[in-house]
Amino acid sequence: MPEDNTQNQIQPEKSKTDTPVGIVETYVGDMADVIGSGEDGLVRKIIHEQEGFEEDKKNLSPESKRNKIFMFAGLALIFLAVAIVAFFIFKNRNAATVSIAPQFVPIIFSEKSIPLEVSGLKKDEIIQTISSEISKLQTKKNTVEGIYLTEKGQTIGLRKFISLIDASFFPSDNTLFVRDDFIMGSVFTGSKALNPYASDFFILIKVRSNVDIFDSLRGWEKTMLTDLHSFLGVNISSDTNYLFKKNFEDGIIQNKNARILYDKNGNIVLMYVFANDNSIIITDDKAAAQEIMLRLAASQKSQ
Repeated sequence: MPEDNTQNQIQPEKSKTDTPVGIVETYVGDMADVIGSGEDGLVRKIIHEQEGFEEDKKNLSPESKRNKIFMFAGLALIFLAVAIVAFFIFKNRNAATVSIAPQFVPIIFSEKSIPLEVSGLKKDEIIQTISSEISKLQTKKNTVEGIYLTEKGQTIGLRKFISLIDASFFPSDNTLFVRDDFIMGSVFTGSKALNPYASDFFILIKVRSNVDIFDSLRGWEKTMLTDLHSFLGVNISSDTNYLFKKNFEDGIIQNKNARILYDKNGNIVLMYVFANDNSIIITDDKAAAQEIMLRLAASQKSQ
């Protein structure tokens, strides 16, 4: 009877998920070996990183000696910077302010502008200084030289000039009516018979309207020659005494109204001309007045 091979042929199927015991034991052993092996082991690596973190924490701590030094040094630099800034702020506050003189704008064009410093000078010295400049001989006809008085570099206005020469002229205190900026100087026309190289003195005053200064000028007529005779080259003598008492007369200069002081021969000694609605010229020569009026007209056209 043949052998029953059923038991030999039929064997239980092996599960695909079953893992050989030997393989599992080998993996676990390898992991244990890796964890426990040398400086590159995971445990040592974690410990090393922790030690580095603690070292960094210690270095960054404000309690460390080095960081305390840096902190105190930084605070010292901040206080030093604040002190320097405060020093310059208070120094600038206490520094003397230097005033800048306003830019001078001439009323009319002049070939020359002569500033004369009169600080500390007396009346007679100021008059002599101006007269000396006017009396300089000229050679080029129809030229104007402007003279400006200054005190410590500051240009003197009309009212200050009147005060310095002690003149009896009282224009309005309101500079909107009678401006404080004015010009005086010399005009060389070559028209003087006695000395063809001599210049004529002039003063140019600007006003809002002629009405604003008319009464002041009429009141000044009594002493105008007395106040200005040195600039005009008129000496006080027995021959000229009558001029200081003589009255001004109405006249016309270049079709403009004027008040004129004549000598006994009918020559002009002094006059003031209403050159336009806003300008008064004081001078002693008709040609000089005409030259100033021409320049006034030119300055108005340029504006």
